[in-house]
Amino acid sequence: MEKNMKKIILTGDRPTGKLHVGHYVGSLSERVKLQNSGEYDEINIMIADAQALTDNAEHPEKVRQNILQVALDYLACGINPEKSTIFIQSMVPQLTELSFYYQNLVTVSRLQRNPTVKTEIQMRNFATSIPVGFFCYPISQAADITAFRATDVPAGEDQEPMLEQCREIVNKFNSVYGETLVEPKIVLPSNKACLRLPGIDGKAKMSKSLGNCIYLSDEAEDIRKKVMSMFTDPNHLRVEDPGQVEGNPVFIYLDAFSKPEHFAEFLPEYQNLEELKAHYKRGGLGDVKVKKFLNNVMQAELEPIRTRRKVWEQKLPEVLEILKQGSAVAESKASATLSDVRKAMKINYFDGENLF
Repeated sequence: MEKNMKKIILTGDRPTGKLHVGHYVGSLSERVKLQNSGEYDEINIMIADAQALTDNAEHPEKVRQNILQVALDYLACGINPEKSTIFIQSMVPQLTELSFYYQNLVTVSRLQRNPTVKTEIQMRNFATSIPVGFFCYPISQAADITAFRATDVPAGEDQEPMLEQCREIVNKFNSVYGETLVEPKIVLPSNKACLRLPGIDGKAKMSKSLGNCIYLSDEAEDIRKKVMSMFTDPNHLRVEDPGQVEGNPVFIYLDAFSKPEHFAEFLPEYQNLEELKAHYKRGGLGDVKVKKFLNNVMQAELEPIRTRRKVWEQKLPEVLEILKQGSAVAESKASATLSDVRKAMKINYFDGENLF
């Protein structure tokens, strides 16, 4: 990267439902840290409605209803519109045009090899009936990233194949048309436990479609019920039995959320998580006690977010204005990139030089 190149972030979420704690530890909390670090020149956060329509084309009302829900979750988590540009993807038409040009630089077999696409196709039971838009979503994601000249993309580790595809498109475009686009890198969560949080049912990924989530907007009692019903070590049947912490969702959540001060406040007989794990492994520690502690930890983390969300819920016209202004700013940035792309491709027919 050139020494004086701006440091720019592009990240976002599909508005197919309210955001959950997997989003929070996977990227939202990281975005807030990066936003407040002062290290970045620009931060762009996209509500990816066009992306959401690739597998919800027949349910546009679902996408529409969730635009504000996602915006509320952003604001509740501490995304500050004074420091970050929050925008709606479909309000930036330049992204569609960029995506169209990039399609000429990617083969079908390369898209088929993308592990994220493979997994998502299996999860949605698409088999041979994959919508073309969904199949091509690594390309549209590359358009989103490059339109803002993003250098850094905060995301979970499952997005790494997408970034790899984006870098390939950037390199191919630059080698064919000359240096135009910026190559991005992924910014993974600093806490390894946060890379991918399992669902409360122990399934590999917390997912809105699987209904195994704890939402940022959940009330305290909902959180308690979900935590107390969480999957644990299936062989840990009696308190005195030795338990397994590896792959145990309750301990994975504790890895992601618990802090030393939580022990002092809620479970003073243990100094830290390592002591708690050691006791569970040797036996004599029941699942209910561990879950009660996890519930206290989750409540402490999520209560301020829920409170801020309720404040913003009373100011919806203001939230809409934030999205309008952000989308206008985003469009002007994407427009400048598209102009450079058209120039590099020599399809800026009416700019300056005559065609003949």
